[in-house]
Amino acid sequence: MLQNIPTHVIAGPLGAGKTSLIRQLMAQRPAGERWAVLINEFGQIGLDAALLTRDADGIALGEVAGGCLCCVNGAPFQIGLGRLLRKARPDRLFIEPSGLGHPAQLLKQLNEAPWQGVLAVQSCVLVLDAQALAAGKPLPDSQHEASASAGLLLLNKTENLDEPTRERITRQLPPVRLIWTQQAMLSLSELPGLTAQAQASVDKLIVPQGLAQKPAIWSDPALPICLSQAQEGGWSIGWRWHPSQLFDVSGITQWLKSLNWRRAKLVIHSPDGWQSANALDNAGLSWLPSEWRKDSRIELIFDEPQAVGELQAGLARCRLQAS
Repeated sequence: MLQNIPTHVIAGPLGAGKTSLIRQLMAQRPAGERWAVLINEFGQIGLDAALLTRDADGIALGEVAGGCLCCVNGAPFQIGLGRLLRKARPDRLFIEPSGLGHPAQLLKQLNEAPWQGVLAVQSCVLVLDAQALAAGKPLPDSQHEASASAGLLLLNKTENLDEPTRERITRQLPPVRLIWTQQAMLSLSELPGLTAQAQASVDKLIVPQGLAQKPAIWSDPALPICLSQAQEGGWSIGWRWHPSQLFDVSGITQWLKSLNWRRAKLVIHSPDGWQSANALDNAGLSWLPSEWRKDSRIELIFDEPQAVGELQAGLARCRLQAS
C-alpha cells in the first residue's frame, strides 16, 4: 500500500455544500489517478455515499456512520478507513466529516498513530454557507475553531450577495485564503496540497480487523431497517428500504413539510425511477435523478428526539406497491 497519501479533509457545517464540492472535484480527477472518499455521517443509515454514487472508475467510496468521526474514532473509524485504503490503494484520499463534527480534532487524530506516515494530511477546506453568514447565523464553535487553520475557506451559495455584504462576511472570518462560489464549484487546481504525491509502496498499516458496518438484511422486503440515535448536536432517524419498494415523491414531500427537521437526505425508488433530494431547515425539496439502485434511504436530523412511531406511520403512508 502507498504511504504519505495526500489526504484532504472537506469540512463545514450542515448543508454548506461539502458533498457537492466533492462531487465537483470527482468530476475533475486526472485520468489514471486513483481516489478514495471516506464519508462520515451523523446518522446511522448513511446517505452521502448514495448521493455521490456515479459510474466512474478510479474512485472508491467508504462510509463511517453513527456520529462525528472524532466521536466514533477507534475501531469503527479505523476499520472503515483501513479497509478503504487497502481496497482502493489510492493516490489521493478525501474525508468528509459530519457537519456536526469537530474538524480540528479529526485533523489531530489523522496525524497520529496508526495513520502517521500512511497519510499526508493537507490543510483542510472549510465549506461555508455564505447566505447563512449574511443572515447573521453564527458558525458553530467546532467549525469556527477549524477556520483559523484552514487552507481554504470556500464561501458557497453566494447568489445575490453584493460587495458590501461580502466585505462584512470577510471581516467575521480569520485571515485565511478565501474563494466565493456557487453550487460548490472549485477548480481542482485551487485545492490546497494538490501537488503532494503519495510515495513508494509500503504496508505498515495496523488496524483492528472486522466489519466497519453491517450490510442491510431484510427479514421482510416490505419492512424497513430503521435506526435512530441521540448524540451531542441532535437526534437522527433513518430508514433503509428494500429496492423493490416504491414511494410516492409528492407524498414524501408533503410529509416532510409537516415536520420540523434540520436536515433531510433521501434516495428513493419511485414509479418514475430512482430520485434523490437533500435539504436543510425545512426547505423545499428539489428532486434529482439518482444513480443509486441498491436500496431506498431516508435520513432526518432533528434538534430534539421525535416520536418514532408517528414518523414510521407517516412514512409508511408514502409507500406504494412493490415493483
